[in-house]
Amino acid sequence: MSKKGRVLVAMSGGVDSSVAAVMLHEQGYEVIGITMKTWDYASSGGSSKETGCCSLDSINDARALAVGYGFPHYILDIRDEFGDFVIDNFVDEYIAGRTPNPCVLCNTHIKWSALMKRADKLDCEFIATGHYANIRMHDNGRYVISKGRDENKDQSYVLWGVSQENLARTQFPLGNFTKKEIRQMALEMGQQELANKSESYEICFVPENDYRAFLRHKKPTLDQEIGPGNFILSDGTVVGQHIGYPYFTIGQRKGLGVAFGKPMYVIEILPESNSVVVGEEHELEKAEAFVRDINLIKYASLDEPMNAITKIRYKDAGAQSVLTQQGNIMQVDFPHNVKGIAPGQSAVFYEGNDLIGGGFLMK
Repeated sequence: MSKKGRVLVAMSGGVDSSVAAVMLHEQGYEVIGITMKTWDYASSGGSSKETGCCSLDSINDARALAVGYGFPHYILDIRDEFGDFVIDNFVDEYIAGRTPNPCVLCNTHIKWSALMKRADKLDCEFIATGHYANIRMHDNGRYVISKGRDENKDQSYVLWGVSQENLARTQFPLGNFTKKEIRQMALEMGQQELANKSESYEICFVPENDYRAFLRHKKPTLDQEIGPGNFILSDGTVVGQHIGYPYFTIGQRKGLGVAFGKPMYVIEILPESNSVVVGEEHELEKAEAFVRDINLIKYASLDEPMNAITKIRYKDAGAQSVLTQQGNIMQVDFPHNVKGIAPGQSAVFYEGNDLIGGGFLMK
């Protein structure tokens, strides 16, 4: 075994994880590559060519790179586990009137767990991924995730659920690099096709990014069970009909299917009455939020209120807030109202660049 140790690298076939694997290999680690098969495009209702991290092409790309650099590569089939947990949760959340966060669930409950199990079987001390984030040990003895150097690619938001036990064995080789630098490294490796690979910002298992069609595919009786409902104002006034509450998300303005005569947004979703509350943009603003299922990273607990920056969506710039922990619930107070708090999405708390923790937004 190498002096630096053996590391299991999650390889999707994309430029980030590929460069991460080569980087560790060249640093002297004994690298083992692994590609996780999480879903089947056909079973998700896709009609066009399979693409993305789970396609045969991507798996072959990952394997070819590993073979080229002389380290082993394995394929891990976790389709059943992924489907049962991530996809079922995705459907259930929309039916509950919430907006799911599948990437967080996948990272927290599926990918890290699967990687750690296989790492133990292969006697790997560490696992590594191509996420743009950093990790270090804090003075208090806890492992802390912090933002990646590339602000446009920082992925710390989707990592709030990773446990301390798993962080202790995790490496993020790309944390101090920009995407541009990683693409340049791929070119210098002679991997021009890899360097020019396009990125997908869609949910990996939703074909054509059409979540409405995906819900209908997974639950064919959905339209019959729920059916049309009413658009209402906050005072209960009916202002139109919609096709069914699961097909809408908080903050949505386009695609409502009704001309209101002025810009209107989805303010609230009421599954019990199949109603969708609409209103003007200012009605999206709230001064507080409550966050469930919290996982704290930097501190074991918050014993008193704490100032923090809170992000309520991945591309959110973040807002000044005060955190007050109440057991497994975090109360978040915003001195200046924030817009578009969507139950089911992640709220993630930062102290500077460091990740304090996160959880799921409640109603």
